[in-house]
Amino acid sequence: MSPLPESDAKPEPERIDDLQRNGCRLIQRPDLFCFGMDAVLLAAFASVKRGDRVLDLCSGNGVIPILMDARLPGELRLEGSVQFTGLEINSICVDMSKRSAQMNGQSERVHFLEGDVRSYEKSGLKPGSFDRVTVNPPYMTGGGGLTGGNTGRVIARHEVLCTFDDVADCASRALKVGGHLYLVHRPHRLGDIFLSLNRHHLAVKKMRMVHPFADKEANMVLIEAVKGGRAYVHVEQPLVIFQTAGVYTEEVRAVYG
Repeated sequence: MSPLPESDAKPEPERIDDLQRNGCRLIQRPDLFCFGMDAVLLAAFASVKRGDRVLDLCSGNGVIPILMDARLPGELRLEGSVQFTGLEINSICVDMSKRSAQMNGQSERVHFLEGDVRSYEKSGLKPGSFDRVTVNPPYMTGGGGLTGGNTGRVIARHEVLCTFDDVADCASRALKVGGHLYLVHRPHRLGDIFLSLNRHHLAVKKMRMVHPFADKEANMVLIEAVKGGRAYVHVEQPLVIFQTAGVYTEEVRAVYG
C-alpha cells in the first residue's frame, strides 16, 4: 500500500453530525472532507436484501454504510443478516468510522478496514465475496478541477491515489457473478466510466441523472451495474434537487427522512 502524502494543513477538530435517520450520528473532520448530497443520494439509490454482504470502496468517514444500515427496515437491523464493510486507505478516517459505528450501536453490522482499492486481496478480503458494492470515488482526474493545499480533501476529490479504472477493477474482484455495483459520479466522466465498467465485466443496468434545478444541466449521475450481466441500460426519470433556491423537492425531502 502506498503511504498517504504528507499534509501541511493543520488538523481540524472533530465534530459529530446528526444524520437524521434512526438517531445515527457521524464523526467528521472538515480537513478530511465531509460528506455531501452525493453520498446521501447513493445510500438511498443502492438496494440490499436479506443476507447481503455489502462493500463500500473509498469509504472515507463511513457515511454510506452507516446510512445504508440506518435505512434498513427494523427487523433486518435487529437480525443483523445484512453486513457492511467499508474499505478506506486513510487510517484516521477508518478510526473515525469505527467510532461512529460504535456510537450508533452498529458495530456488529458495520465494519471498517484500512486498505487500498489497488490491492484488494492485501486487505484480507476474498475475491467474489460480496453481493453489493457501493462507491463514491474521487471525481476529478489528477490535474482536473480545483486542488487547493489540503491533502485530505485533494485525495477525496482527485484521482491521486486511485483512478476510476482502479475502482472498477476492485469492484469486479469483490463482487460475486451477478452482484451489483452502485456508484455516484459526474456526468462529464461518463465516457471513462462506461469504458472501465465494460473492461471489468460490469454491465450498466440503470442510470439516473441528478439536476440541481429542473432547468439546469445535470451535475451528478447515479449508476447501477451488474457483474457478468448483459448491457441493457434503463435510464430513469431525472432527479431534481431543488424546487426553488434552498427548497428541496418532495423526493429529496423523503431521502433525507
